[in-house]
Amino acid sequence: MSSQPDSAFSPVPDQPSLVHPVAPGPELLETAAGTLRMLAEPTRLHLLWQLSNGPKTVTDLTETAGVPRTVVSQHLAKLRLSGLVDTRKDGRHVIYSLHDGHLVRLIRETINHADHLITGEPSHE
Repeated sequence: MSSQPDSAFSPVPDQPSLVHPVAPGPELLETAAGTLRMLAEPTRLHLLWQLSNGPKTVTDLTETAGVPRTVVSQHLAKLRLSGLVDTRKDGRHVIYSLHDGHLVRLIRETINHADHLITGEPSHE
């Protein structure tokens, strides 16, 4: 049971819910595992980390990914097909962005958790 007060489950009007109660049945668990499988590849995780800071083009992502453009494009296609990233056209450019705030927080927390493991920084709530 969550230690958060019930008010944490009641979003403020016009505010998105950050936490909502769920019952993790088989379909939900398989969907969640699918998301984690997509994050379990270092290049994809790096691309998602970059997108957690805002929308980017393939060129933007390639410049910092350290892998060829074709590799970036292949990973982005998988991420798009899995529903983790969205695309929009801006002239001749395709702009990629993360699908939602839950994913942004998941990626940032994953990277921060790994940083704690590597640096030995004490854990916190």
